[in-house]
Parts: sequence; structure tokens; C-alpha cells
Amino acid sequence: MNRSELVTNIRRKKSFLCVGLDTDMKKIPQHLLEEDDPVFTFNRAIIDATADYCIAYKPNLAFYESGGTKGWISLEKTVGYLKTHYPDQFIIADAKRGDIGNTSAMYARTFFGEMDFDALTVAPYMGEDSVTPFLGHDGKWVILLAVTSNRGARDFQLTGDREGERLFEKVLRVSQQWGNDGNMMYVAGATQGRMFEDIRRIAPEHFLLVPGIGAQGGSLEDVCRYGMNDACGLIVNSSRAIIYAGDAEDYAEKAGREARAVQQEMEYHLSAKGII
Repeated sequence: MNRSELVTNIRRKKSFLCVGLDTDMKKIPQHLLEEDDPVFTFNRAIIDATADYCIAYKPNLAFYESGGTKGWISLEKTVGYLKTHYPDQFIIADAKRGDIGNTSAMYARTFFGEMDFDALTVAPYMGEDSVTPFLGHDGKWVILLAVTSNRGARDFQLTGDREGERLFEKVLRVSQQWGNDGNMMYVAGATQGRMFEDIRRIAPEHFLLVPGIGAQGGSLEDVCRYGMNDACGLIVNSSRAIIYAGDAEDYAEKAGREARAVQQEMEYHLSAKGII
């Protein structure tokens, strides 16, 4: 999916919502444990209930790797289901990979070739040669960690050098020599508020993947006020607040209602910005 297709989908669906498929066997409704593949059964129902209200899905790889071989099978089935039934959805592998060039090339082959994800989150802190192997795949996106939503972001990302440039600002500035706004996005946590202004000064046109609304307490209004550009430029993720909105047999229906509520708020902000 290229940039133009992504923007068109945002306008068509009046949404920039990404549903995070952080599927935990200990949190899904107990009646699903009787299924042959509880994780895939849960994911399929969540997808069917929310697909009208979102433009992306983001499986967090840790939740699938923790299940060993069964977890990988559930992930492959989930991606296959999306590709077959909802081909307009942008599928992000939240894997946070990044290593020496040869290893990164293998990760790229895994997620872009074998599994056919549209995008992959990548840790940039080993530098250019750990990132560029991911950028050689047509139609695929690298989503670099810039400034995250967790408390520990202050430990490194927000610290400055002698010239006063913070580490996340250097990541934004230097990485634009490697990719462009048609193949690279940045992770920018919703809990960072007005820091989106600083991000937009350096990367005004790039899409931002924004975790942290919902269960983590980030404000969608602030994200839109300070981070939205003329093409929207945002993919805002919500995981727990949507997929665990219910814990009984009507869990998918409740997830759908929660996703619709977020979509309606997003529609308001897109309209206010003149994007739709």
C-alpha cells in the first residue's frame, strides 16, 4: 500500500484508527479456550467487528512469539484472513527489529516477503546499515521508533546532546537521509502531547504511528491538534481499550462499538481539518 492509497483509505473510511491485536490467552473470553485456535478465533471476530471503523491492524509480535509454534500459526492465519477478506487494511508487524545489515535483511525477508506485512516497526539505534535493508522492498514501510509512549522514554529519547538536540530529534533528522515520506514513518507516543509540534518541525510530511490512546491515557484531541497535517499524517493505535472492551460472548460486539466511537471522534477531527 503506497502513501496515496493510504490517504485515500483514510478519507474513504473517515478514520485513521489502527486496532492493535495484542491478543493474550490470559485475557480473552474463557469460552474461547475450547477452540482449536483460541487466538485466531478471537482475532477473526475482533476484525469482523471493527474493520468498518479502522484502516490498519497491528499485531504485536510478542503476544504471538510467546505461544511458540502455535503462536506463529495464529499470526499467519490472522494475516492471511486480513489479506483475503479485508485487503484494504494496512497491516503492521509490531516487532521492533533492527540489527546488523545481514540480520536486518533476513528480518525484512521474513516480514515483507514470507509473511507479507505492509509495515514493520524498527529500532534505529544501531544506525543506517541496520535500517536500510528494510527500505529496499517496494510498497513496504519502515516505522522507526522516534519517541515512545512509555515512562522510560525519558531515559534516552528525551535527553539532549551538548548542542541541545534531543536523541529523538536526531533520529528524525538523520533518518530522513535513508528513506522518505513514501516508505518511512515514525512511532510517536500519544502520551507526549505537545511534543508533536517538535516532531512536525523536523518531519512535517511523514506519517506517524501513534500508540498510547485508550488504556495508556493519551489524548486523541491533543494528537490531532499538534500532530495532524494536511494529509492527516496519523495512524493512531488503540489495543486494549478496544479488543478487551468485553470479556463475555458479546466481546466482539463491544469491541466494534468501542472502535466506532473512536472512528466518530476521528471523523470530527478530519472534518475540522478539511481533509474530508
